[in-house]
Amino acid sequence: MIKRYSREEISKIWELDSKFSYYLKVELAVIEAYYRLGEVPKAAYEHILKTANFTVDRIDEIEKTVNHDVIAFLTCVNEYVGEKYSGYIHKGLTSSDVIDTAFALQIKDSADIILKDLDIILNTIKTLAMKHKDTICIGRSHGIGAEVITFGFKLLNWYDMFERAKKRIEYALSDILRGQISGPVGTYSNIEPEVEKITCEILGLKPAKISTQIIARDAHCAFISALSILGSVIENSAVEIRHLQRWEVAEVEEGFKKGQKGSSAMPHKKNPIASENLSGLARVLRANSVASMENITLWHERDISHSSVERIIFPDSTILADYMLTRLNNVLENLVIKPDNMLKNIGKYGDIIFSQSCLLKLVEKGMTREASYEIVQKEALDAFNNNGNFKQNMKKHLADDEMAECFNYQKYLKNIDKIFERFV
Repeated sequence: MIKRYSREEISKIWELDSKFSYYLKVELAVIEAYYRLGEVPKAAYEHILKTANFTVDRIDEIEKTVNHDVIAFLTCVNEYVGEKYSGYIHKGLTSSDVIDTAFALQIKDSADIILKDLDIILNTIKTLAMKHKDTICIGRSHGIGAEVITFGFKLLNWYDMFERAKKRIEYALSDILRGQISGPVGTYSNIEPEVEKITCEILGLKPAKISTQIIARDAHCAFISALSILGSVIENSAVEIRHLQRWEVAEVEEGFKKGQKGSSAMPHKKNPIASENLSGLARVLRANSVASMENITLWHERDISHSSVERIIFPDSTILADYMLTRLNNVLENLVIKPDNMLKNIGKYGDIIFSQSCLLKLVEKGMTREASYEIVQKEALDAFNNNGNFKQNMKKHLADDEMAECFNYQKYLKNIDKIFERFV
C-alpha cells in the first residue's frame, strides 16, 4: 500500500520553525565535519550537540535589532550553547553557506513527497487504464470526432506524460541537491573544501562544483520549471475531464457525493469543480516559473533579489504540486465513466467516423483517392448537415460485405494490446 501524504506535511517543511531547524542541521553537520578532522575538541562537540537550540520568538526578537535573520538565528543558538564553545559555530562560513545548503534539504524533503504523490497517481492511472483497455470511445482532433480509440488508450497517454513529469523532477533534483560550505565568495578563504565535502556527505547532498557566495540559480529554475510542466500535465487531464463531462459529450463525470450540491439556483447541476480548480492552480505554477527564470541573473557574485522571490515561489509551488496531485488522484479514483454514452457518441450521424475506412475501401476497389474522397465527403457532410445517416448513405457505393468490413469497431483496435504491452 502506497502511503498517502497530507498537504499539511509538506507545508510544515516551509514554516519558520522548520527553516531554522534546517539551518541548525547544517551548522551541526559543519561542527561534526570539523570534529572528524580533529579541529573541534570532543568536549566542545558533545556540548554543542547536546545544547544547541533556538526559538522562533527569540530569533524574531533579536532580528528586530540586528535586521539579519541568520545573525539573529546564530545569536539565539549561541545563547543556548554558551560563550565557552560558541566560537566553533559558523566558523569560516558565510550566511549563504547555511541558507543554500538548508534550502537544498527543504527542496529534497518537499520533492520526496511530490515524487511519492506521482507514484500514487501513476498507479491510479495505470489501474484505470487497464480496467478500460477495451472500453470503446471516440478519439477527437480539433475537438471533433475522429476515429475509434479506447478510454484506456486515452489514459495511457496521461500515464506517459506523468511518467515524464516525474523524470523531469528527478533530473532537476540531481543538480539542485547540492550544498556549499565555501565561505564569503566561495573561495574557501577561511575554511577547507574537505569540511564542505564531509558536511555534504553527512547531509546526503553533493558538494557544489563551484559556488560564488551562492549556488547559481539556474538549477533552482530547472526545478521550478519541472513543477510548472507538471502543473500543465495535471491541467491536461483536468481539461479533458471537463470536456468529457459537458452535457454534449457526457462520457465521464467527477464523482458527486451524497448531499453535495452543484448550484445555489439550479438543483440539477453537477459541475466539474475539482478539475476547474486544477486548471486555475496550474496557472499559478506556470507563473512561478517566470519568476524563477528572472532569479538566474544576479549582480556579480551575489545579491539577494532572488531570496525574496524564493521565499514565495518554493513553498507555493511545492505545496501546490502536492495538493494538485492529491486532488487529481481523488478525482480519478472517483471518476464516473459512461461506456454507453461513449458508444452513443461513436454512432452519431450514422457512424460518420468510419469515413476513412470507406475512403480506403473505394481506393482499394480501383478509384483514385481524389474521387473516393469526394464521394465519402459528400455522403458524410450530407449526414452531418441534415442529421442523416452516413452508413445508410454509403450503401449506394459499397456491397454488404464491404460495409461490414468498413464499419467494424475492432479493426481500429487491433494494435491496442501492443500499445499496452509497452507499459506493462
